[in-house]
Amino acid sequence: MASDHHLYLIRHLPTFGNREKKYIGWTDEPMEPMSDMARTIPMPESGIVYGSDLQRARQSAALLMPGSSYIADARLRECHFGDFEGKTYADLEMDKDYRNWLDDPHMFAPRGGESLADVERRVMDALISLPNGAVVVTHGGPIRIALTKFSPALRDFWSWQIPHRSVWKFEWRNHNEMKEGKRCVSLSEVPITGKGSM
Repeated sequence: MASDHHLYLIRHLPTFGNREKKYIGWTDEPMEPMSDMARTIPMPESGIVYGSDLQRARQSAALLMPGSSYIADARLRECHFGDFEGKTYADLEMDKDYRNWLDDPHMFAPRGGESLADVERRVMDALISLPNGAVVVTHGGPIRIALTKFSPALRDFWSWQIPHRSVWKFEWRNHNEMKEGKRCVSLSEVPITGKGSM
């Protein structure tokens, strides 16, 4: 099926907090040194990469697509986890508010943080404003939101596995279909090989 509008979403490289399975939302933690994963990926034709304003996204873009220009947008940040920031599942599993949030993240928010509905509003506002072929470096939550909303397969938010450095390509017949919230006609996880072009 022909497509005239597409978008790439890339999850940033991991931080120490990610490795420790902590909730790292608006905490501006740098990515950990990744000399073993420094393989680059093809730079977008425009030479522009869009992404979260947090340093782990900026640093990932600089490492993966050196020489690209980076346009930061706070709307592409991870969820603000409020009181859950920096904590792990083991730290929070007995917390009633945490359990409620896991069970229904649209209705409940982390104490002092954002609900999934709040995050979805700002992320979708950012994504629909991007040009055709945009390459975006962001976080697991925003990518899960896009997958849940746009994937041809109907899946739950928590069911998506979003590895660090994963690249997701969304394709629609046209930009209006994306703006109207229609499901994409094609979705693929693109391997980072360092060959070809995006």
